[in-house]
Amino acid sequence: MRHQSMRRRALRAALSALFLGALTVPATAAEALNPDADEILRSMSTFVAGMKAFSATADISNEVVTKDGQKLQIISTATLVVERPSRLYIARRGKFADLEVFYDGKKLTLHGKTANAYIQKDLAGTVDDALNALERGMGIPMPASDLLLANPYAALISGATSSGYYGLEYVAGVQSHHLAFRTALVDWQLWVKAEGNPLPMKYVITTKDVAGAPQFSVQFSNWNLKPAIAANRFTFVAPKGVKRLEALPVDAMGEITVMQENK
Repeated sequence: MRHQSMRRRALRAALSALFLGALTVPATAAEALNPDADEILRSMSTFVAGMKAFSATADISNEVVTKDGQKLQIISTATLVVERPSRLYIARRGKFADLEVFYDGKKLTLHGKTANAYIQKDLAGTVDDALNALERGMGIPMPASDLLLANPYAALISGATSSGYYGLEYVAGVQSHHLAFRTALVDWQLWVKAEGNPLPMKYVITTKDVAGAPQFSVQFSNWNLKPAIAANRFTFVAPKGVKRLEALPVDAMGEITVMQENK
């Protein structure tokens, strides 16, 4: 890879900006797919796809725009555990809900701990199938799920019309490559760890066709590529008194709105 030459170019760009007294947009932000950005994206995607088991923490920020144009950030945090090809666990705590997702390759369960209810469906498949079912079948927004797929690159690059490489920056103290891509409906940015394993550190999506251009962002930390996983981590056992429902209706933020019991 050409990371050393990219670092030198980034350093020269930073020094030039310092002397000029203001940051300028690098020439790599041309209206085309930038080869450096593409190379780093491919490297990250190949590495993540090759991880057999991993865990991480995700700090999530979802912007909403009020009727009078004020932007508000809705903050949540999540932990995730993945064991490829077909096991997934996600725990997310937000303002309105405390959710868990269990997938063992045969059953997919969404447990609303705050609501004391769960939904479950038979699903034989892979982590990709589980993530798709969560978003399309259960209505849980999963904007960062592309990073967890078996082929992240294909999902991320789809529809991209231009990209840029913006040098080295720091995400939570970790030196990272800053990439930016554009599509017809969204702009998205990705920061990839520069030294060692090319892990995704931060991911930002800007929705251009919504008034106020709200952003979704997720910042990753605590990556563990050799996690100690309990044998029952991916299997849901219903707590005493929990209700099984046909659906746990959620809003656009992924928060539970109302409950509808089986009749």
